[in-house]
Amino acid sequence: YETPAEVRMLALMGVDAVGMSTVPEVIVARALGMRVAAISCITNPAAGLSLQPLDHAEVVEVGQRVAGDFERLVTAFVAAL
Repeated sequence: YETPAEVRMLALMGVDAVGMSTVPEVIVARALGMRVAAISCITNPAAGLSLQPLDHAEVVEVGQRVAGDFERLVTAFVAAL
């Protein structure tokens, strides 16, 4: 997870959301000549933006809760290509 200092730095740069691994994966995929589309699920406030500590269980629970919606979204996106 990001640190509160990273979140403050990114906010100064105008960033609205932080992903865990999207950029490295996109860089590798593009290096292999793949076309890339990214979809993210924001599961929790970034470090330092909430009075509550980061909770991995919360991230997993939200991911499980939206899994069906994500599956339908990706299926529709691929079918539209």
